[in-house]
Amino acid sequence: MLRFLTAGESHGPALTAILEGLPAGLPLSEEEVNVQLRRRQKGYGSGGRMRIERDRVRFLGGLLAGRTTGAPLAMQIENRDWANWRDRAVPPMTVPRPGHADLTGAVKYGYRDLRLALERASARETAARVAVGAVCRRLLAEFGITLGSYVVQIGEVTADLPADLPYPQRFDRAEANEVRCPDPAAAEAMRGRIEQAREARDTLGGLFEVVALGVPPGLGSHVHWDRRLDARLLAAVGSIQAVKGVEIGPAFANAARPGTQVHDEIFLRDGRLVRRSNRAGGLEGGITTGQPLVVRAAMKPISTTLTPLRSVDLATGEEATTRYERSDICAVPRAAVVGEAMVAYVLADALLEKLGGDSLAELRPRFAALRRNRLDDLEMDDAPWHF
Repeated sequence: MLRFLTAGESHGPALTAILEGLPAGLPLSEEEVNVQLRRRQKGYGSGGRMRIERDRVRFLGGLLAGRTTGAPLAMQIENRDWANWRDRAVPPMTVPRPGHADLTGAVKYGYRDLRLALERASARETAARVAVGAVCRRLLAEFGITLGSYVVQIGEVTADLPADLPYPQRFDRAEANEVRCPDPAAAEAMRGRIEQAREARDTLGGLFEVVALGVPPGLGSHVHWDRRLDARLLAAVGSIQAVKGVEIGPAFANAARPGTQVHDEIFLRDGRLVRRSNRAGGLEGGITTGQPLVVRAAMKPISTTLTPLRSVDLATGEEATTRYERSDICAVPRAAVVGEAMVAYVLADALLEKLGGDSLAELRPRFAALRRNRLDDLEMDDAPWHF
């Protein structure tokens, strides 16, 4: 139902995003998008680029009088750094950096200068994704669905998050510090670890979690591989630059446990079917359960390091070392916000797929009529049958 495209280069004049499939009548303001763009720009360990940019969205189409029209929504974000590159003779880039798209992009597209790969592969593109995600979370909010994120690990420093610490409190505590970690002691240690990496001329990766609350049961499907919501979430979050692993709930920890310690048992309470645990991360069989949807992602250390790495100069064929390009020391706090955007997009798409309809007015009564985890909603014939 929903799809989006982004366009633009890291140091080009602007980034553009087109989001198609939004229902008509959704109230939307530039400031609602700008709030999320500002969150993406914050985070300890960011490089010099974030001191240049002041990301703000401009709606170019699909919005009239503050409401979506049902037409494609076009958005643009100016690159302030473009003024520093415009009409400038850019030195050739012929030494590929390990871990980047420099070499693979040249092999794929036959580039004669590696910067052509850098410009599009750059995580600068995620500003456009966050704008798309901000619109999607605005749609989700109309139906009581909210999202948040937090950092759980940077380098070897891991947060201590009690299982009974409510998600809204985790979100609030994460927003209160520059590394976006809900554990104040771990946040301070993470900050120190980032400083150590900076002094060592190195970079750090880590883990972040994105959680969606208020998600109704029944989104997604088990009947086709590409409609399974867990598969769609894994692909969307895994598409973020430098993210190399994604899990739903504690999936990798569950792999080491027996089934009796993993699966969330079902109980009947006051006519409702409930679970006392959420080790499935809010999904069973590719379909939402109605519990919090939990997505965890692993981000590798940024590939651009102040310490040169060994490579080959493709212009001469000689061994060479990489040249530093301005970058972050640690981007995990900022990547968590991008993760929110991608989860919001997937959930908005799944919600529209479930509800159908071309306007917000059509969606609301259909949402109210959704089956829930109530025994009365699930009529059973309780009779034998045959194929």
